[in-house]
Amino acid sequence: MRLISFVNAILVVVALFFLVFERDALFAFAGRGEGESDTASATESGGNDPVDQAVMGVVALRSSAQEIDSAVLLRGQTKANRQVEVLAETTSTVISEPKRKGTFVEPGDLLCELDPGTRPASLAEAMAGKLEAKSRVPEAEARLEEAHALVAEAEINLKAANKLSETGFGSETRRISSEAAMRSAEAGIKTAEAGLEATRAGIEAASAEVEAAQREIERQTIEAPFKGLLESDTAELGSLMQPGSLCATVIQLDPIKLVGFVPEAEVNRVVVGSEASAHLITGPQVAGLVTFLSRSADETTRTFEVEITVPNPDLAIRDGQTADIRIAAEGTKAHMLPQSALTLNNEGQVGVRTVGEGDVVDFMPIRLLRDTAEGVWVDGLPEEVDIIVVGHEFVTKGVKVVPTYREAQQ
Repeated sequence: MRLISFVNAILVVVALFFLVFERDALFAFAGRGEGESDTASATESGGNDPVDQAVMGVVALRSSAQEIDSAVLLRGQTKANRQVEVLAETTSTVISEPKRKGTFVEPGDLLCELDPGTRPASLAEAMAGKLEAKSRVPEAEARLEEAHALVAEAEINLKAANKLSETGFGSETRRISSEAAMRSAEAGIKTAEAGLEATRAGIEAASAEVEAAQREIERQTIEAPFKGLLESDTAELGSLMQPGSLCATVIQLDPIKLVGFVPEAEVNRVVVGSEASAHLITGPQVAGLVTFLSRSADETTRTFEVEITVPNPDLAIRDGQTADIRIAAEGTKAHMLPQSALTLNNEGQVGVRTVGEGDVVDFMPIRLLRDTAEGVWVDGLPEEVDIIVVGHEFVTKGVKVVPTYREAQQ
């Protein structure tokens, strides 16, 4: 049995050798030529001419470019339009009842009231000092007028002494004495002027003390800077406040901002004033306008901050919610393709293989615009193009194929 199996195996190997490697000789031995074999094959396949077995069949999609809104897609979050920590500017204790977080406040509403202490007395003392300084002004002005009168008198005496001395009727001693009186009177003017300036400086200092005392009294009441709501309780009754102590945190949520970061490759497509929409992770769809685009990139991510202002009258949008943002950009023409049609060339470029003139395969790089459930939108292709969607992984650029076409809607 083993001998028969071994002989059968040898016969099968010999038969396969002649069938594969000596096919023409086998057909000639059987009385059939190569031409007859090819003709018979063509006849069995239903064709009139011989088919070149080296040409591969592929399925191609005849695609036409369509105008689409090439929105810039970002992932960002909501952010309060304003958020301020209202701090104390003086030292004192709180004498007002606290407001609870979540309370709505208007500009100027009282948040924290502090104990005035001796501040009113300090203000009264500063005002009295200012009045006293002002009362010294007439006296200083009178001294200045008196000094000017003494100068005028000394000048008259000096002129008389000079004339008498020139005519020989007056002594030299009298002339020298008149000159000394003149210099003394001029020095008196300077002293009076300095006294007047000192009096005026005292008034300015007293005024500054009054303003400081008034400012200190104003710091007793800490008010809401804008319309919003309290994110924290105000300071508790009796607590000690010092400069920098937190009274309350106020946020403004209407309008609210959507903040995202645009890659540098897309930043030129975003324009301030463009319409934008966002889908919040909690479900709502909101819309607004781009109000800010940073001119400086983040050093780590090389992205640019963009802000979108959205109305929020009912305060339904909270601070810090995740949002998928779409910023309207200039429309462009693109092709809708199945994801499976995308491939890579030897250089690693993403693209598609197409059927060119003479049914020769070509490779065209593309740029991905948008990914959808139906396929991907791409640009970088001609207006009309035949894209290989089946068989593109088995052909390369320059290879001739036999394409079978299907329309885009199929």
